Amino acid sequence: MIHKYIMHGTNIVMDINSGAVHVFDAAAYDVVDLYKTKTKEQVIEALSQKYDGQAVSDAYDEIAQLEADGLLFSEDVYLDAINNWERKPVVKALCLHICHDCNLRCKYCFASTGSFGGHRTMMDVETGKKAIDFLIEKSAGRRNLEVDFFGGEPLMNFEVVKQIVEYARIREKETNKNFRFTITTNAVLLNEDNKEFINKNMHNVVLSIDGRKEVNDNMRPRVDGSGTYESILPKLKDMAESRNQDNYYVRGTFTRENLDFSKDVLHLADLGFKQISVEPVVAAKDSGLDIREEDLDKLFTEYESLAMEYINRDKNKEGFNFFHFMIDLSQGPCILKRLGGCGSGHEYLAVTPEGDLYPCHQFVGDEKFKMGNVHCGEFNSDFQMNFQKSNVYTKKECSECWAKFYCSGGCAANAYQFNNDINVPYKIGCELEKKRVECAIWIKTQE
Repeated sequence: MIHKYIMHGTNIVMDINSGAVHVFDAAAYDVVDLYKTKTKEQVIEALSQKYDGQAVSDAYDEIAQLEADGLLFSEDVYLDAINNWERKPVVKALCLHICHDCNLRCKYCFASTGSFGGHRTMMDVETGKKAIDFLIEKSAGRRNLEVDFFGGEPLMNFEVVKQIVEYARIREKETNKNFRFTITTNAVLLNEDNKEFINKNMHNVVLSIDGRKEVNDNMRPRVDGSGTYESILPKLKDMAESRNQDNYYVRGTFTRENLDFSKDVLHLADLGFKQISVEPVVAAKDSGLDIREEDLDKLFTEYESLAMEYINRDKNKEGFNFFHFMIDLSQGPCILKRLGGCGSGHEYLAVTPEGDLYPCHQFVGDEKFKMGNVHCGEFNSDFQMNFQKSNVYTKKECSECWAKFYCSGGCAANAYQFNNDINVPYKIGCELEKKRVECAIWIKTQE
């Protein structure tokens, strides 16, 4: 399988199974379309009105050599690998819902403004400790473990966060484990004390802001309806600087109300942030905020123009990292990550304030997906196995898609939300992901 496209005048041909990326001249770019169905002489004849015969001949020979080297039209070796891969599920990461409450009322919030459709509750220390013990037990021989503190707004229950971290540090010494912590916050309650603790203990921090003031304050108001931009911005900038502009993200969401989202990305870059993620909303159909098929062309243009500006700023020593444009062509993720994605439901689980277990934070509140509880030791391993077996080859649309090894099958929660099946991907998400991958690959060709 190959994928070819032109972006900003660059002819790009991707060999999907090998991961090789080629920049072709115009003749080779056209020859590749005919290569598998015509002889060399037929290809030269077919393109004789457009190119010199020698140029076509040379292009044909180059493509033949790339094929012989396994870098073009290569065979798919992954299907046999996944079918013959026998492995026991191992939990390596937890998303701790430290607080099912929030001091904001974001209009697009998938978590019902923090309550996840239930009561507004806080995780207690005992539940957090049980979650740490559960992770240690279910991680088997894996040493490096991840814990994300999530909400709602975790800083509303920060004393419990600190006690859970303290407990995990004790347990990691006892069990030869290594915990890495992440926290997501809207920064309203961020202060010097919790900043110091976060910088000392959190490997990564996600700081929520949607970009331009008018966009942010429209989408992310406080409970009383007032905006947050002016009050949180100095705190976010201070946090980013205190971490030497590394190991953090300012993370925003764009909706149908700001399809010109590249302006929000660049606004954040102009403010000095070096680690930026602005992602499309996943909102209910016809909610008014949801991304629709008729919006895609506009968004594709936004991504392409952002990619051009991304390169220009990098050349002018004003560069920043945009999460969706970061791609590693030299190594990239392991085979399991390429085929199975984020690990939700088997490697990665969410824990509610009451200790209930779900496949990930986006499934929380849907009782059909409750997998157990850390207090009683109940855990549905059959459910876990069903998520583990889901991969790009169990999804028909993915198995036939050129981007399958880059997106790894997409988000299971989004698939279920829109199609009631974790193996039927969310179409809008697929189209946006493919464009982001094209942009990321183009950026690599310019570096």
